[in-house]
Amino acid sequence: MSTPSNVNRGTSSRDVSRGTNKSTDRSTNRSTNRNTSREGTRDVKRDGNRDGNRGSGDRGSGNRVNVDKSRGDVNVNINNSRNTRVVASSRAYVRPPYRYGGWGYYCHRPYFYHPYRPFYWGPVWHPWGWFAATIATTAIIVSISDNDQGDDNQVYYDQGVYYVKKDGGYEVIQAPVGATVESLPKETEKVKVDETTNNYYYGGAYYEKSEMGYTVVPAVAGTIVPHLPEGGEEVKIGDVTYVQFGETYYQPIQVDGQDMYEIVEVRKEE
Repeated sequence: MSTPSNVNRGTSSRDVSRGTNKSTDRSTNRSTNRNTSREGTRDVKRDGNRDGNRGSGDRGSGNRVNVDKSRGDVNVNINNSRNTRVVASSRAYVRPPYRYGGWGYYCHRPYFYHPYRPFYWGPVWHPWGWFAATIATTAIIVSISDNDQGDDNQVYYDQGVYYVKKDGGYEVIQAPVGATVESLPKETEKVKVDETTNNYYYGGAYYEKSEMGYTVVPAVAGTIVPHLPEGGEEVKIGDVTYVQFGETYYQPIQVDGQDMYEIVEVRKEE
C-alpha cells in the first residue's frame, strides 16, 4: 500500500518539511509509568513511502550473550519485509470512508480522538529500535531470509521481543511475518479480526494459532486493539488524527467507553 502524501504529523512542537530530521523525540526514562502523552504537533509535507520510526535505547556495557541453540524451539525461513502492511478487511464497510487528498480511510467504527499514549508491556518488553549490549540466554534463534539484502540473517526471540545482532550488541526489530514461536507472554491479548477470527496481540505484533505454536501475521484492517506500543507517530490528515507505524494507520475510537484503536484500510480513490 502506498503512503498518502501531504499529511500533518503531530508528535512534537516544531514544523518540519521533507528532508529534515524525522526522528521521534523519545524519553530515555523507562520508569514505571510510561503511558505519557506526546506534546504538541508538527507539520510534514512528504511524498512516497516512509519507514517506521526507529528509536535508540540504553547502550549499556557488558559481554555479548551466548544464546542457547540447543533448545531448537524455532528455526524457520520467513520473509523479512516490513511488518507494517495491512490486509484488507473481510467485512463490508457500512460507514463511508474519510476522504482526503485523493485517499479513502476506511473504518468500521466512528472516529473518536484521544491522545496517543504508548503502552508499556513490562520490563522484558522493548520497542522497535531499542539497543542492548546483551540479551538473555533464554533467547532462541529464528532464521530469516531478507529478500532486499539477498542473504540470511539471524533473528533472536525472547519473551515477545525480536532482536538482530548489531555492532556492539542487539537491536529490537518488528516481529517478522511468518515467524513461529511455541508460546507467547502472559500479557498477550486476544483481538477480534472478524466475526469468526481472533488473533493474538502483544507488543504491536499480531499472531495466529498454528500447529507449531503462534505465527506472526500482518495487521488486518478493522482489527481493534486496546493500546499501541512506543514508536508510533500522530499524523493529522485533514481534520482527522491517526497514529501511524510505517504504512499502518490506527484510528482512535471508543468501545464501551474505553479508548481503543482500529486499523485503517487506506485506498487510493479514483
